[in-house]
Amino acid sequence: MLKFYYSGAPNPMKVALFLEEAGLEYEPIPVDTRKGDQHKPEYLAINPNAKVPAIVDGDVTVFDSNAILLYLGEKTGKFMPGKGDKARGELLSWLMFIASGVGPYSGQAVHFRNYAPEKIEYATNRYMYEAQRHYGILEARLSKQKYMLGDTYTILDMALWGWARLIPVALGDTAWAKFPHLKKLMDEISARPAAARALAIKDKHTFKAEFDEEAKKAMFRHMHEKVA
Repeated sequence: MLKFYYSGAPNPMKVALFLEEAGLEYEPIPVDTRKGDQHKPEYLAINPNAKVPAIVDGDVTVFDSNAILLYLGEKTGKFMPGKGDKARGELLSWLMFIASGVGPYSGQAVHFRNYAPEKIEYATNRYMYEAQRHYGILEARLSKQKYMLGDTYTILDMALWGWARLIPVALGDTAWAKFPHLKKLMDEISARPAAARALAIKDKHTFKAEFDEEAKKAMFRHMHEKVA
């Protein structure tokens, strides 16, 4: 059975959504990042980047949420675009756009707005601006079509859902007003039964709730270890 190493963070939830949408059997294995599980040798053997998620599918190991979506989509043939170079090009381009832009800039915006021990106006503005810019590109695309690849619900929409459903956390409570088409898609996906099941898997295990010094040390090691 496929093993799914996860937490309740945005990136693991993308994969959980696919697993539930596709009806795949899997074993959810919690990685409590506030306790530092991601730095344990047994997990680093699976994901040397010490991040979640990761999957082990027989003798295949895949880490990075977007890589996992592509792997599972290609393996099962589910939630993938039609065949042909045009569809393939669009899929890869937008998946990498989400992987290299939406996720990292949203994550850094959240970090500098909510977790950084020092409020650095330049850093906060830089990441919020770039996150907003990326979401603006997506909003323009979705103003012309229902899903990221037209009329078909695919792994791209799942990849986007992980972070975009949490736009207010990254950009503030009023941010949705700038992205009505994107919000419509996120609301539609969040209303799907598979999304509810995906979000509920975190309730199967107990994760540390306190964001104390142990959690900060485990999640933000740069605060305790300086670059030589």
